[in-house]
Amino acid sequence: MAETTPQLTRQRYDSFTLVLHWVTAACVIFLFASAHIWEQLERGTPLRKGLQAVHISCGILLALVMIIRPLWRLFSQHTPQFSMPPVEGARLTKRLAQCMHVALYLLLFTQIALGFLFRWSQQEPFQFFGLFDLSGWVQVTPTLRHTLAQWHGNVAWALVSLALAHALAALFHHYLLRDSVLSRMLPGRAFR
Repeated sequence: MAETTPQLTRQRYDSFTLVLHWVTAACVIFLFASAHIWEQLERGTPLRKGLQAVHISCGILLALVMIIRPLWRLFSQHTPQFSMPPVEGARLTKRLAQCMHVALYLLLFTQIALGFLFRWSQQEPFQFFGLFDLSGWVQVTPTLRHTLAQWHGNVAWALVSLALAHALAALFHHYLLRDSVLSRMLPGRAFR
């Protein structure tokens, strides 16, 4: 009789999932911070304009990542090589985590759409690190500029607040529940 070896289960997400997650986190932090930093800078200065240009490019990068993320998630969940076993825990905890992820995705997509609409309403250059230009792809009346800017700002605060709650939940899992939720998403070796 042939000896069977137990199937190995992943202890950490695959490298591509980690890259997508951490690029998303870095973009959200940078986009939020940069918008608040340039508000302190004098209008029309090269530093302010440069920061805004990088902000716009990172917003486009975030949009690209957010197109890839759900597609990769669907693919990886149905591919044994990349799938992860479910985290142990109470049903309520799992439901809260699912709701958190859905809310984060909805806010991210909403924020990206508002950012694009706002930039198109400004009728100014809309470039991705000078590589390609999205200016004029969609015509948005300039009279909506202030409303879109306000919504974009409000969603930014909601998104950062929820992302902070998400990070605190991961720390709660790691330090109080002592499970693998945080270590599954960290690159390299898990810390204790």
